[in-house]
Amino acid sequence: MKKILTLSIIFASTSMTLTSCNWAKEKTKTAISKTGEVVGKTGSEFGNGVYNGIKKSFENDIEISEDLKKAGFQIGEVTINSTDSTSDNVLTVYAIFNQKFDKNIRIKVYNEEGKEYGRTSENIKGEKGDAEYIDFNFGTRVKIGAKGNIKIEQIE
Repeated sequence: MKKILTLSIIFASTSMTLTSCNWAKEKTKTAISKTGEVVGKTGSEFGNGVYNGIKKSFENDIEISEDLKKAGFQIGEVTINSTDSTSDNVLTVYAIFNQKFDKNIRIKVYNEEGKEYGRTSENIKGEKGDAEYIDFNFGTRVKIGAKGNIKIEQIE
C-alpha cells in the first residue's frame, strides 16, 4: 500500500510539474510573441518615418509649362535616382497622357537661389489614357539637389 501511495504521490507531483512547465512555456511563448509584434510594429513605424523623412527632403518645386498641360501632359510622382557612376542625376517622372502626345520635352533644374545647373531633353510619346515612368538622365556632373526648382517645358 505504501508503494502505491508513494507512486501516486510521485505521479501527481510529476504531472503537476509537467503541467506547470507547459503553462510556463505557453505563457513565455505568448509573451515573446506579443513582444515581437510590438517590436515589429515599432520597427515598421520607425522605418516608415525614416523613409518619409528622406522622401520629404528630396522635394523640389515642379513647374509644368502651360503648353504641355494644354497638350494633355500631366505628371504623378517624381523621384530622384542614380546611375551606376553618378548619384542623384536621374529624374524619374510618372507621365500621364490625357491626349495623344508626341513632343520634345526639356527639363531644367535650379538650385535654391534660382540658378540653373542642369538640363536635359527627350522626345516623349504616349497614347491617350496611357501612363508610364520616364527617366531623364542628366550629365555626370549634375547632382539633383534636395531643394530647388524643376521646370518641365516643351521644346518648339
